[in-house]
Amino acid sequence: MYLLVAATSFEMESARRFFVDEADVDYLVCGVGLVESTFSLSRFLAASRKNIQAVILFGIAGAYIDSEAGMLDLCLAEKEILADLGIFMNDGITFFDRRTMNVEVEFPLPAGILVYAEEILSDGGFVGKKGTFVTVNCVSGTLKRGMYLKKKHQALCENMEGAAVVRVCQGFQVPCVELRCVSNMVIDRDSSQWLLREACEKSGAAAACLVKGLLA
Repeated sequence: MYLLVAATSFEMESARRFFVDEADVDYLVCGVGLVESTFSLSRFLAASRKNIQAVILFGIAGAYIDSEAGMLDLCLAEKEILADLGIFMNDGITFFDRRTMNVEVEFPLPAGILVYAEEILSDGGFVGKKGTFVTVNCVSGTLKRGMYLKKKHQALCENMEGAAVVRVCQGFQVPCVELRCVSNMVIDRDSSQWLLREACEKSGAAAACLVKGLLA
């Protein structure tokens, strides 16, 4: 059984339409943000009597200027970072001291399934970028903040659920793949340049391609 996870129904519908009465696929709209995604996925995995072989998290993302990712590029996460958990100072965000606070902020995704996912997606015509994703509580509405996060973490893009989902999957010992399509560049906020529908459709098609490949 493979679990498809997306933050919103709009994102989920873009993948679900590729499946008709598929017994080995389940779906979870986890909600937007760290709290809802953690709660929803934890509740699902704790209550599920099914053998979840992997979680496929998909959706949209904002890509950083001067990263390798551009509009409507598909991106695969190698690592997720909780980018704004810490202390906000004049010169940026400082993480808590891990020795005294016991707070983890970096969550690598399992390399084995990532390599397999790349192969499946490539065979299906989906060529993606790989790299570090950052998860934020507030999406970046300015170029300045985006460039700060990109430089600090050498990141491709940002989202609002990834680190939470990866952490929950680690806790339940379930492999996780995260793929996202770039719907906007992180610049001074300008919704007229967003391609939300197109990005949702591409991420959903890629997620469906991946699951079908895993089931084959």
